[in-house]
Amino acid sequence: MNAIQARFKLDYAGFSLDVDLQLPGRGVTALFGHSGSGKTTLLRAIAGLEKVPGGFLEVNGTVWQDATTFLPVHKRPLGYVFQEASLFPHLSIRRNLEYGMRRVSAGSRQVSLDQAVALLGIDPLLDRMPDKLSGGEKQRVAIARALATSPRILLMDEPLAALDLKRKNEILPFLERLHDELDIPVLYVSHAPDEVARLADHLVVMEQGRALASGPLGETLARLDLPIRLGEDAGVVLEGTIAELDAEWHLARVDFAGGSLWVRDSGVPLGQHVRVRILARDISIARVAQSDSSILNVLPTTIEQLTDDTHPALALVRLNAGGVPLVARITRRSAARLALCPGLNVWAQIKAVALVG
Repeated sequence: MNAIQARFKLDYAGFSLDVDLQLPGRGVTALFGHSGSGKTTLLRAIAGLEKVPGGFLEVNGTVWQDATTFLPVHKRPLGYVFQEASLFPHLSIRRNLEYGMRRVSAGSRQVSLDQAVALLGIDPLLDRMPDKLSGGEKQRVAIARALATSPRILLMDEPLAALDLKRKNEILPFLERLHDELDIPVLYVSHAPDEVARLADHLVVMEQGRALASGPLGETLARLDLPIRLGEDAGVVLEGTIAELDAEWHLARVDFAGGSLWVRDSGVPLGQHVRVRILARDISIARVAQSDSSILNVLPTTIEQLTDDTHPALALVRLNAGGVPLVARITRRSAARLALCPGLNVWAQIKAVALVG
């Protein structure tokens, strides 16, 4: 079974960890939450760095911990990438990578050195020493070294946190390549909304050592019982494909399961898979389709749920666009004036759509 099952309960020094999770055995699962929410402790428990008596961990059908088993860290086939690259300063980049490979016997290798080098684009760096690399280059090498161990799971603890925005934007495309080309699960700790929106397939929201929510990214972000804000606002992330380019107006059409959306042309080629993010504050609702509006993106939807927002003047509305959930934030006064209720067919007018990857 391709899944990760993790059950840990730990109490010490005023901090507790209490989780019972089943996570996908492929793709990127983001552990998201504020500092001190338990993200890193959970990652360390999965790695075996934090021993949790009575815990249970199974990775794609292999038990790493239960009542009678506890694999020590060095026997767990995992890769771990920290905030700092921690390369051996006296070894060249090539020898740093070869050091990682020595952890795995030749017969057990699933990721070759050449593949790791290609995925992270570090071939020109192999003969350099670590002190000659930028922060982003060092982190790419650290990820390649982790992959060179042919891990069954890759753990990443805020790998971009120590980088400035320019270096971060340089490395994100390489992380997307790992997402698209590797057939191993990645657990990615972050408190950065843009990283989660761009990379994650599955989202676990941590608070005070507990998982408040766990599920597919789009569906979890659209929950109204527990609105999750990636940064300044609630919203959803949709998967789509570039289906048309409008050279005259510098726009691109993204087709997704619930319809299509126009976005600014960012140079992404036709047929390319992309993600778009739509914030709740950028969706308005109409009972009748508007034909004289500046808003390009208008989708037929059905109201599934309404609930009060954090401010008493506002409401959140969950919409169904052809099976894809959207979330709109409107005033309660507007909801009452339009007589909005579950089951009502309405038009979602989307004022802004951000291409996130």
